[in-house]
Parts: sequence; C-alpha cells; structure tokens
Amino acid sequence: MNNTFKKGILILAILCFSAPVMAQMKLGYIQSERIRTEFDEFKEAEAQLQLEYRKVQFEFDQMMLRLDSLKQDYEVKRLMALDKGESIRREIENSERQIQSYQAEKVGPQGEIMRKQAQMEYSILGKVKKAVDKVAIEGGFDFIFDGSVSLLYFKSKYDLTDDVLYELKNLDSSK
Repeated sequence: MNNTFKKGILILAILCFSAPVMAQMKLGYIQSERIRTEFDEFKEAEAQLQLEYRKVQFEFDQMMLRLDSLKQDYEVKRLMALDKGESIRREIENSERQIQSYQAEKVGPQGEIMRKQAQMEYSILGKVKKAVDKVAIEGGFDFIFDGSVSLLYFKSKYDLTDDVLYELKNLDSSK
C-alpha cells in the first residue's frame, strides 16, 4: 500500500470513531492540483524547468550525433581496412562514457534538473503551506485536507482552494 492510501485510511478511521467530536470540528479541503495549475509561481517554475530540460536535451542530442558520426567513421575505416580504427574505437568508448555521465549528472535521480525542481517546489510549497495556515487560522478550521490526494466525496462549500489562491496572491503582492 502506498503511503498516501495508508494516511487516507487512518484519517477515515479517526473520523469514523470520533463522530461525537466531529460535530464540533470544522473541516475543509483544498485541491492542490488546481493550485499547481493556477498559481503563477508554479507555472513559472514549470516553464523554467522545461527550458532547462530542452537545453539539456539539445546538448544530449549533439553528443549522440557526434557518437553516431564516430561509429560511422569506424565502420568505414574497418571495412576499407585502412587501419584497425583503434583510435576511433577508443574515442567511441570515451564518448559513450561521457554521455552516460552527462545523463546521470543532468537528468538522473540525483541530477541537476531534479535538484532544481525539488528546490523550486520546496520554496513554492512553503508559500502554499503559509497560505493554507492563514486560511485555517482565520476561518477557525481544525483540519484542511488535500482533496487531490485522498478525498472521494466532498461538498464544494468546504473547498478552500480559492481562499488559498487569494492568500498566495496576497503573499506575492506584499513583497
């Protein structure tokens, strides 16, 4: 079972066994996917990451073209028996190692793009948390759930996404 599902089951169990207390609790939810698509800072970060990825893809494509060219040269020299192509073969091996290293460095799990994405998201999610906290405190909410993750049914009157987006815009304009 994934972690989110386990959390959802735990929350559901807590809510079911605490029905008398529920009458006094104030619950709400947000739709984080909607915040990701409507909050400008998320969109800007996504565009910046796409640009970075396209640059990396272009460099990778150039490396692959060079490798293909080396392989063609090697085959031509080998077939024509001009020389054994040993120097080209070593260059091909070096090029293949460089490409693997480049891929790991740029787009691997610990790569540059993944680190940038995590850094950007951490900063943005901190702002979202701050906005959610403000909405919760000002509205007197006991719990605010992420409807994009685990809610199967909810009434739209408990949706606080617009309030959180409003607070996020206020956070940006207060700078």
